[in-house]
Amino acid sequence: MKTIYLVRHANAGWTNSNLPDFERTLSGKGRRDAAEMATRLLGKGVRPEIVISSPAVRALETAEIFGEIMGFDMDSVRMEYAIYSGDVDALHGIVAQLPQECQSAMLFGHNPNVSLFGSWLTGKPFGQMETCGVLRLDLSANDWEDADEGSVEMAWYLWPKSHQ
Repeated sequence: MKTIYLVRHANAGWTNSNLPDFERTLSGKGRRDAAEMATRLLGKGVRPEIVISSPAVRALETAEIFGEIMGFDMDSVRMEYAIYSGDVDALHGIVAQLPQECQSAMLFGHNPNVSLFGSWLTGKPFGQMETCGVLRLDLSANDWEDADEGSVEMAWYLWPKSHQ
């Protein structure tokens, strides 16, 4: 079985309206939420083998906080601009090309694309992920290329205010 963790970046602020969207940073709430969610995932035994992030500052900051708590090195995080600017097809292309020996991957991205991708993979309308929400998707096939529309099961969805 293959597992995909889709993570929407934590809450970002607009403290400097002159900053381009790409350079927005996490708010204090976002940093706290990211630490809480990473701790909850660690408690569930989540250990992604591959971590891929949008290169936008708020996504990378979220990944960095997760890495500090969950024990993955930011030097090993692969950055993919397509997570920031792409659509469902772009995210599908990233997943389809994951190494077959890898069993789990965590992607840090943005709405609406991470939510749309989760809906597409499950074949069920999902709605919009909350900031710092994490969606676990399980693929029963052994090939990442088989992660296609309606081919995965949603195992769980957690967000900072959820009580799971």
